[in-house]
Amino acid sequence: MDRKLLDILVCPVTKGALIYNKTTQELISKSARLAYPIRDNIPMMLPDEARKLSLEEMESYH
Repeated sequence: MDRKLLDILVCPVTKGALIYNKTTQELISKSARLAYPIRDNIPMMLPDEARKLSLEEMESYH
């Protein structure tokens, strides 16, 4: 994931910061509790494309 792109992207729901999860290839929005997938190096920043994070997953990002 391009660091410059990550620096300017925000969650489309909350406008909050995103965390890049290299293992799952997702951008994590802690404030919205959503994980946006990255497909072919393209972040899918649509709320309908995101999956909801479980409580256990949320705790791992603290």
